[in-house]
Amino acid sequence: MRKIVPFLVGGLILAALVYALWPKPLPVDMAEVTRGPMEVTVDEEGKTRIKERYVVSAPLAGRLRRITLHAGDPVEQGKTLLAVIEPSDPALLDARAGAEALARVRAAEAALAQAAPNRERAQLAMEFAQNEHRRVRQLREKSASSQQELDNSEMLARTRAEELKAAQFAEQIAEYELELAKAALVRSRPGGESDSVADTAKFEIFSPINGRVLRVIQDSAGVVTSGTQLLTLGDPRDLEVEVDVLSSDSVKVKPGALVRFEHWGGDHPLAGRVRLVEPSGFTKVSALGVEEQRVNVVADFADDPDERAALGDGYRVEARIIVWQQPDVLQVPASALFRQDDQWAVFKVAGGRAHLTPVEVGHNNDLAAEVLTGVAPGDIVITHPSDKVVDGVTVRQR
Repeated sequence: MRKIVPFLVGGLILAALVYALWPKPLPVDMAEVTRGPMEVTVDEEGKTRIKERYVVSAPLAGRLRRITLHAGDPVEQGKTLLAVIEPSDPALLDARAGAEALARVRAAEAALAQAAPNRERAQLAMEFAQNEHRRVRQLREKSASSQQELDNSEMLARTRAEELKAAQFAEQIAEYELELAKAALVRSRPGGESDSVADTAKFEIFSPINGRVLRVIQDSAGVVTSGTQLLTLGDPRDLEVEVDVLSSDSVKVKPGALVRFEHWGGDHPLAGRVRLVEPSGFTKVSALGVEEQRVNVVADFADDPDERAALGDGYRVEARIIVWQQPDVLQVPASALFRQDDQWAVFKVAGGRAHLTPVEVGHNNDLAAEVLTGVAPGDIVITHPSDKVVDGVTVRQR
């Protein structure tokens, strides 16, 4: 035993030294390569605005009575009295004023004559687009058309419907302008057949649309000239969103792209679609003092207006414009990717060791990246690899 004990002690000491000097597995964060839905978005802040604004102006010179309406008050077409103008001096009824009123009547008649063909053209375009959409939908049901063609025809039909609404609205405004001009002409002719003390004493302006008062420009009583802006009207339910994005991102955005509006104050995101990418950009200075080229993207809401009843003109929203999406994509966390010799790579974990694996990356966003080659579903990769992680090093889950 006296001969064996020294050997046992020496063996234990040697084993302890080997254990102490043996490299320990490096603790790392790991994640699994998965398949699932993925989308790439352009995220920017946007601002709501009313599509159609109507500025009510004084059709003739005179003394304006104080306007009692305030911002937010509802108005009804042809019934709500907006303003009253009284004659201030004989110049209101002289020959020059009559000639100007007659010229305004002729201009309003020409505008109305121009609005009717525009409405007919918009009506025909909408009917054609709807027929085309029905034809493409029938072809799609028979698998004779692609989903992209169906989406394009649906977007075109919606666009033509909105254009018809705008044309009808423009025709209504033209009719109202003609009525105002004719009324001003009647009241500006002294000794006319329909003139009376009551007629020449005041000129009443009624609301041309159903909506609300957005702004009262001239609320105090006073003398106004022809064309003086008095109020701004609009329908807060008919909103659109203006989103200014970087010009480098705007080239990825196409009309018809889906949009999610978040952090607008409600308990759920709102849906929308891009209607227009403006062809002209502008320079904007960022919060860091860097000049950026920005482009406005205009999107329409797709949800029921009752779901966003609290939204008004000029409200802030956060817009996520979807520029690419797929329902089933092989993806890895973006934090697992790094550059290695001019290509992307990851550290794949197999047998307790990290293996440097080149990969080919497709689309990516802030959270994940599409992987085309290099890994398979179920593979384990290292996220946020430090400079201690090298090819072949033993690792363990942190």
